[in-house]
Amino acid sequence: MNSKYVVIQIIIAVLLMISVQVYAQNDWNGKKCAVVLSYDDALNTHLDNVIPLLDSVGLKATFYLPGSFPGFRNRLNDWAAAAKEGHELGNHTLFHPCEGEIPGREWVNPDYDLKKYSLQRMLDEINMDNVLLQALDGKKLRTFAYPCGDMKAGDSSYVERIKSSFIAARSVESNIQKLNDIDLYNIGCYMINNQSGEELISLVKEAMENDALIVFLFHGVGGEHNINVSLEAHRKLIEYLKQNEQSIWIAPLCEIAQFIKQKR
Repeated sequence: MNSKYVVIQIIIAVLLMISVQVYAQNDWNGKKCAVVLSYDDALNTHLDNVIPLLDSVGLKATFYLPGSFPGFRNRLNDWAAAAKEGHELGNHTLFHPCEGEIPGREWVNPDYDLKKYSLQRMLDEINMDNVLLQALDGKKLRTFAYPCGDMKAGDSSYVERIKSSFIAARSVESNIQKLNDIDLYNIGCYMINNQSGEELISLVKEAMENDALIVFLFHGVGGEHNINVSLEAHRKLIEYLKQNEQSIWIAPLCEIAQFIKQKR
């Protein structure tokens, strides 16, 4: 056999191996990208507007629930029903404490100023929220969302201390992330506030172009929170995701975090 032909065959084989490895790295459960729809603060609009829409098209999301908030306390049966439909009930602490000394945080209740918390108090409140959520959905595996994106109680980081309780944690850094670049305990997201449906869809398209994960963070959907998105814009995003489901993996963060761990 001609030696030049053998060399060519070897080069082709190596290139094929490299392409397979790159595909495996960027493959999101057989799709081009992964999308997480996450909703914070146990709002009534999540139960009344969001979940019925998601269920009507068969998409599932993650809802981060502070155990003391009225939208959680007053509608326990509704949240339990959402879990039965496949939505993730995520941990957002009992009282949603945030650092109150940061500019623009005048709304923080002094009793729940995270800067004044001990590390143990924060961990106790997180663990108790897990107990409440497990009572509703019967699950031990779930994800966490840092209230306001703050990762310290007093002057001490609590990130390492929650790793045994959660498979992943969502922060508030605006980014999309490739599979191999993701820090499971600092997963970025895009906080949505009055963007149009077209703007939301463009973020998904960016994730598709980059073989990446994108996490959406919603608060109000059609009202109930000063950080809000219109019902129309939210519906356009959901319709786009459903129409492109063959190329986009849409799942709760807990499910996607399990996939990332298995791939690694």
